[in-house]
Amino acid sequence: MNLSRLAGLPVIAGAGLAGLSVALHYDGPCVLLSPGPLGQDAASALAQGGIAAALDPQDSPARHAADTLAAGAGLCDPQTVHHMTQDGPAAIQRLLDWGVAFDRRPDGTLDLHLEAAHAHPRIAHAHDRSGAAIMRALIDRVRATPRIVVLEGATLRGLDAPDGRLRGVWLRHDGLNHFLPTTACAIASGGTGALYAAATSPGGNRGLGLAAAARAGVELADMEFVQFHPTSLDTAAIGRRPLISEAVRGAGATLIDETGARFTDELAPRDVVSRAVAAHQHAGHRVFLDARTALGPHFGTHFPGIDAACRAAGIDPSREPIPVRPAVHYHMGGIATDPHGRSSIDGLWACGEAACTGLHGANRLASNSLLEAFLTGRDVARDWSGHRFAPVDATDHAMPTGPAPDHTARDIGVWMSAEAGILRDAPGLSRLLDRLTPWVATDDHALVGALIARAALLRRESRGSHHRTDFPDPATAPLRRRITLSHVMPQPLERVG
Repeated sequence: MNLSRLAGLPVIAGAGLAGLSVALHYDGPCVLLSPGPLGQDAASALAQGGIAAALDPQDSPARHAADTLAAGAGLCDPQTVHHMTQDGPAAIQRLLDWGVAFDRRPDGTLDLHLEAAHAHPRIAHAHDRSGAAIMRALIDRVRATPRIVVLEGATLRGLDAPDGRLRGVWLRHDGLNHFLPTTACAIASGGTGALYAAATSPGGNRGLGLAAAARAGVELADMEFVQFHPTSLDTAAIGRRPLISEAVRGAGATLIDETGARFTDELAPRDVVSRAVAAHQHAGHRVFLDARTALGPHFGTHFPGIDAACRAAGIDPSREPIPVRPAVHYHMGGIATDPHGRSSIDGLWACGEAACTGLHGANRLASNSLLEAFLTGRDVARDWSGHRFAPVDATDHAMPTGPAPDHTARDIGVWMSAEAGILRDAPGLSRLLDRLTPWVATDDHALVGALIARAALLRRESRGSHHRTDFPDPATAPLRRRITLSHVMPQPLERVG
């Protein structure tokens, strides 16, 4: 395909919920980059629990905000939290208007689930395939919108912004490299979970959008905060693990060990439950999620997707406990943005999991991710609608290249899980940086891993999802930290901590 006709159009890098939201809320022509067929391998489509919003008459956005702030362990931005929770009910209504079929009670009202660290049931869902239901409706709408140019099989490879102002993007499409001149790009490329050996996210979620931004000089924030979901299906496989939604625990399932004993509060914040599960396993126990009493023969009716995943692994969740263990699930860090989604360089925006908005702080509250994706995509589109994009120089530019690394993404996954997992310390993080730093100039996976490790080494406290065994207590004055490429470029590594 000749892409010259697209020169000057705003570019959306990523086609999960955040990217689709930008495209649909924007009022002009734009280019949507989808790494595969639209909707395939997007983390949004894997979301089980649903989307959080204060929809019940007994609930309120203020209560939703209070729960979000508590989960974020002192690092949420209160203004952002208020904005997102206040707009939550309207977001659900917009999704309903766009054809999303959320589950309803017999009286016609939305059926709302309870999830961990929420004080009230407020999770709108479509059985346990909520993300897929939302994505289907929005993809249908995108395909019916001629002004949105969808490039399937297209990935962002780099940003041209030598003077702090975006001039174009490099992308790979249909096996070829292209330069597309533009003064506006929104990175909506998702998280970093697949950098680890075991995660609930798709294999493509390795933070490559963050790498492109970092190489262009963009500031990133909160990179150390990696959330582990406490209940992924415990399999021997390396790579994506099936998720056992928090809603199963919200429905009454309990966490037990091989003796049948409970050992933690199942509805505590995710970081607390993940550490409890990891510690119990480290002590030699196996951990199971037991839904036999709470759901029994009704398990498959309430959670058909989870039921199918369990049965594929030879487990009948209605009759036996489900073996579980923590797995990387979400990255609270990302491209630092202002309330409009703008990054630190002119012409670059970010939204969804690729952005660090301040909503999640040190630990994301369950089911706030789809809400953030939808609303931050909307906010980027609103900001674009108020901009007049400058003419662009259509001159092509050669894509920067470098030597291939002598390791694999799987190597990095093993290193990340071993040294930057649920429990961290200075020696392990320093070892990880020693391994990754020589490759950050040429390998995007090594760059993102090094940014996470460096930020984790600099944060000498335990807070939310970040737990340092050598600094087990929280600091008295929590600070959000920004980080750039300069923090991890090859240089003699000082020992910290």
